[in-house]
Amino acid sequence: MYGPRSQLERSGNSWAEEHGCSTACQQSVTSTQPHAPGLERASFAHTLEDTMRRVVRQSKFRHVFGQAVKNDQCYDDIRVSRVTWDSSFCAVNPRFVAIIIEASGGGAFLVLPLHKTGRIDKSYPTVCGHTGPVLDIDWCPHNDQVIASGSEDCTVMVWQIPESGLTLSLTEPVVILEGHSKRVGIVAWHPTARNVLLSAGCDNAIIIWNVGTGEALINLDDMHSDMIYNVSWNRNGSLICTASKDKKVRVIDPRKQEIVAEKEKAHEGARPMRAIFLADGNVFTTGFSRMSERQLALWNPKNMQEPIALHEMDTSNGVLLPFYDPDTSIIYLCGKGDSSIRYFEITDESPYVHYLNTFSSKEPQRGMGYMPKRGLDVNKCEIARFFKLHERKCEPIIMTVPRKSDLFQDDLYPDTAGPEAALEAEEWFEGKNADPILISLKHGYIPGKNRDLKVVKKNILDSKPTANKKCDLINVPKKTADTTSVQSEAKLDEILKEIKSIKDTICNQDERISKLEQQMAKIAA
Repeated sequence: MYGPRSQLERSGNSWAEEHGCSTACQQSVTSTQPHAPGLERASFAHTLEDTMRRVVRQSKFRHVFGQAVKNDQCYDDIRVSRVTWDSSFCAVNPRFVAIIIEASGGGAFLVLPLHKTGRIDKSYPTVCGHTGPVLDIDWCPHNDQVIASGSEDCTVMVWQIPESGLTLSLTEPVVILEGHSKRVGIVAWHPTARNVLLSAGCDNAIIIWNVGTGEALINLDDMHSDMIYNVSWNRNGSLICTASKDKKVRVIDPRKQEIVAEKEKAHEGARPMRAIFLADGNVFTTGFSRMSERQLALWNPKNMQEPIALHEMDTSNGVLLPFYDPDTSIIYLCGKGDSSIRYFEITDESPYVHYLNTFSSKEPQRGMGYMPKRGLDVNKCEIARFFKLHERKCEPIIMTVPRKSDLFQDDLYPDTAGPEAALEAEEWFEGKNADPILISLKHGYIPGKNRDLKVVKKNILDSKPTANKKCDLINVPKKTADTTSVQSEAKLDEILKEIKSIKDTICNQDERISKLEQQMAKIAA
């Protein structure tokens, strides 16, 4: 026979086990019970309530649910790339969805306006200037018509997409960036500085480009001894973090060209890792244990000896691609080859990474695109939208938080990063930092008109605001202005001469055609 205390202990433990509590949690249920039978029940009920409060955590995102759109809202008959590279193969912004596809004799990707759903004709124009397969693409956060691509042909190309989409295949990029000696598998735009682009290749080098001049201004070629799996900028673009095949996670200051923090064997497994910066400066990683179990971990760059949190998930072998929303602190994990998306909330409370839910479907995913916050429908309480790549189609998946009210939910939509750059490229390279310029989504996001990228000589992109141009003209000495004027006149003369030459040629050809026609008329007569 058990006494009152033992029975309560047993019932407390069984409840804790049933609700997935840890041993420590079970001990807290039983160890605080007093010996007086009258107080036992009250104290135990109080402890049980505390335990339940810990288990059922309050969060406005607990009921987030995902739903795939109907078939007629998918993008069908797309030959998604089969190249063996662990990138997402898809990039999305509020105007377009871009998808890397199979292409003979080089590399190509599709760029479709978001409304262009249904079956995509095989003859639909593509972006096809690379001579090798395209491995990664990334939309510029400050111009919705500009996209960068990295390829097996060792080059990075930057493209300008017409406002209404492609009507003809695009073969001429705005800028070709050459500097890698092996294939380029990663491209990532700076989050706050205009025209700053990072690329990483299988030569284990990271290059940071000023796209406005086509120049490589920073080359980090001696920091990685093995292949770089991914690179992530922090919130204001002052640091980058990388995950590498040598099992190290590094935090790097690119302008000082020094490693700020480093963790060896962040995950002990041999399969690829991923590392991304969170808004608070911590680093989130995914990888594999020695026993090939998939793991996720949270690190503080100021002390990377031990992780803040480490969780083991399952034994699947697909690489976990993390997509992070800094506004809601939710991380979505999409495994390559999985048919599910798991999502977690990052908080300051233990265990820091809180599991929320899983969206499951039948078909495995080949890749995944993630819409920026400004492209979501705030009227439907949409907090994320994914573009899941199947073998032959792209399927949007919408994540929503159920709310009864039709009013704008300001707790779901704090001000988010807008399309305006906070810095010019030159300012960032000189050492300045700035957080993203935020916008409100209260009345929805209406895309503005993007500046065209005009190329002059060294591929200088005409993207500085007018105010800055005036300042530049004021600051430029007269001598420089005179030199520029002389150069412009010389160039103008050259163009006029060429026009005259072409006109003369056309006149000569017209005369020749007219003579030939006369000869034909005589022969026919």
